[in-house]
Amino acid sequence: MRGITSLNKNFQFQNVYRRGKNFVSPHVVTYVLKKKGGGLRYGITTSKKIGGAVERNRARRVIRAAFFENLPSAQGSYDIVFVARQPAVRIKSSIMAEDIKYHLEQAQVIKYQNVNGNNRGQIGDKEDTAFLNKLL
Repeated sequence: MRGITSLNKNFQFQNVYRRGKNFVSPHVVTYVLKKKGGGLRYGITTSKKIGGAVERNRARRVIRAAFFENLPSAQGSYDIVFVARQPAVRIKSSIMAEDIKYHLEQAQVIKYQNVNGNNRGQIGDKEDTAFLNKLL
């Protein structure tokens, strides 16, 4: 597997915010920017609006675990930034994993496999609707 590194500098985050696509859910906002090469880089942002240090660190841990859970099916070179939202503090990691998986599918970082193991045809089909209804 290619190297996974983290975004460290402010200008790297700003580049993803400005030029990347964003995907929003109640728990996390995901920004994705396709690159020409260099593997996958990720960053996690939690603001003080989330809560104290304990809550922010828990949100980061949950997001990181959910991202690495979905990582084996990732393909291509991307910069990805996850921004935790207030409800991220009190959700289970399985729900966060579903949110992040859905965002990465929408960004085409990972390919969706439906229950039968086939690739999904169109975005917005019945499986998409069922997934969204389950999240809400």
